[in-house]
Amino acid sequence: MADDSNPRDPFYEARNRDGILKCPFQGEMLPMILRHADVREVAKDWKTFSSDAPFRVPIPSEEAVRTMRQLPIETNPPEHTEYRAIVEPFFARAKRPEVIARVESLISEGITAALSRESVEIVNEFALPLQSRALTYLLNVPESEADTWIAWGMHVFKVTGGTFKKGTTLEDYLQAQFDRAEARPGEDFFSALTKASYRGRALTREEMMGFGNLTFAGGRDTIIHSISSILAYFGGNPSALEYLREDPKRIVHAGEEFFRVFMPLTHIGRVCPVPTEVLGATVPANGRVSLGWASANFDETVFEAPWEVRLDRKPNPHVAFGFGAHLCLGAPHARLIVRSLLQALVARVGCINVLDAKEHLENEAGYQRSNGYDSLTVTLTARAS
Repeated sequence: MADDSNPRDPFYEARNRDGILKCPFQGEMLPMILRHADVREVAKDWKTFSSDAPFRVPIPSEEAVRTMRQLPIETNPPEHTEYRAIVEPFFARAKRPEVIARVESLISEGITAALSRESVEIVNEFALPLQSRALTYLLNVPESEADTWIAWGMHVFKVTGGTFKKGTTLEDYLQAQFDRAEARPGEDFFSALTKASYRGRALTREEMMGFGNLTFAGGRDTIIHSISSILAYFGGNPSALEYLREDPKRIVHAGEEFFRVFMPLTHIGRVCPVPTEVLGATVPANGRVSLGWASANFDETVFEAPWEVRLDRKPNPHVAFGFGAHLCLGAPHARLIVRSLLQALVARVGCINVLDAKEHLENEAGYQRSNGYDSLTVTLTARAS
């Protein structure tokens, strides 16, 4: 059984009691669905639990920080299927040999730089540039574009000074990119959207913006979180690096276990078009429920000793990339980055020493969850040849 006092599992008691946790968000009392089987059932049932709900799928809601529906995540099939097909070729680039080689080279360069320094702050100095530059390969834009994205800092919905506002820096950037693409189209992500058609018509600018918004917001802090959490784990568990070094074929399973344990997205919303009973809770028409991904990934009925990081865990039916029609488009990209990072660490790094760590805490009315790092300073020591 899991340790119910473990700070990384604030949902243990409720999951084992009745399977839901009632959480207040922006005037709504949302039932968060906690068990693995229940989460997957709800994720599949898009008619009862709809994603056709602009601004209400992410939790907390984002009306204050964006002005358009995110695509394709805030739609249902069949619209979702058709919208997704427009951008899928770019996300599939993560499986191309030339993109794989570029990501591996990027990470190798980052490791070389980190090894040459007395210490490196992982979140902003290592993970953020890595994520941003790797994204240029996915979107088929010049790597120099990443300099702009890195300058935004960790969160695309924040502007300098840390405040939130509508008309974010991201939106201004996207508008400029679509203007450029319409005037001088190329083979990049932005140009593809200006040339795309949906049900026999061109995409509107609002639809283009919806795709762009999710592309930058959805895969940014999630990948940064994964990178920093993995490095912190190795800092506290040096034998784990040796375990992978003994047989690098273990890296794929290890990556999946890290995705399970270090789930960056606590939950996501669905809207019930009609009054709906959910595990004893009544959701009113147009009310929301929450799919508790982080809780489902620690369901003791599915994962033996879920708080043990087992780098050889299999099967590992985690829901770190969602489930059902909305399975994360960026999953191949995230897997590529983590796999390449693990390969580089195994080949080149002897040990990782954590000098300073400031954990990130989600402080909500219904729970407190330790979730990644606001900063993580480490020393990397080269592996003895």
